[in-house]
Amino acid sequence: MKRAQILGISIALGAGVLAFVLMKTMVKEPPPPVVQEKTINSVKVLVATNDIGLGVEATEVNFRWLEWPSAAAGSGNFITQSARPNAMRELSGSIARSPIMKFEPISEAKLIQAGKGGVLAAILPAGMRAISTKITEFTAVGRLILPNDHVDVILTERKRGSNGTEAHVSRTLFQNIRVLAIGQQIEAKGDKKNADGNVATLELLPHQAEMLALANSMGEISLSLRSIADINKDKSGADGSRKKADGNSSSIRILRFGVQGRAYGVN
Repeated sequence: MKRAQILGISIALGAGVLAFVLMKTMVKEPPPPVVQEKTINSVKVLVATNDIGLGVEATEVNFRWLEWPSAAAGSGNFITQSARPNAMRELSGSIARSPIMKFEPISEAKLIQAGKGGVLAAILPAGMRAISTKITEFTAVGRLILPNDHVDVILTERKRGSNGTEAHVSRTLFQNIRVLAIGQQIEAKGDKKNADGNVATLELLPHQAEMLALANSMGEISLSLRSIADINKDKSGADGSRKKADGNSSSIRILRFGVQGRAYGVN
């Protein structure tokens, strides 16, 4: 090989090495991130080990202690290990009065201890009453009404006119009433689209419960399902104070042997 060729090859190799070194210098790998650990004040709070459904009896295996920021634990009325070290044993056998998700902190308001009332009494708001009425596929939207839906309550009764003829009359007794249960089902589970049962349990005020008991003996009760978007728009069923446009409230009048008796207001 000629000397000129050797010199050219050497120069080419040198240029290649130089280019490689320059490339490595320009393309540097980013330095590894620096992880800084910061200690915060925390306490151990009682949380759910797994999902606990409405009305489910919880045992010790459903609870565990989990580190939680002290500030959040204090503002949430959570149960802490320092305050109640035996809380898991004490709360064993309690019934969930609302659904509890996995790792959600436990509070006294979410559980009712055994011996302090049933599940329905636990989820019933203060001052309200639970009362049932018969339902069928025709009077309960094809059995598509589920617990926690809101409905209007309609009474259909047969009335005799002055000429002796009979006619059926329907009227809305209550609006925007919460369904507590269908049969013995108090919670809509999973993707279940209907609930089994021939009885619907409704949440009413005391005087409304009396009116529904009376209406059950007068005719047929139907439930008209309301849209979720309408739940907070009309609360006449909740407070019983809404009047009709003409200023008169709805009422049920009892006829005994053709003589009109006492009128019972329903709103």
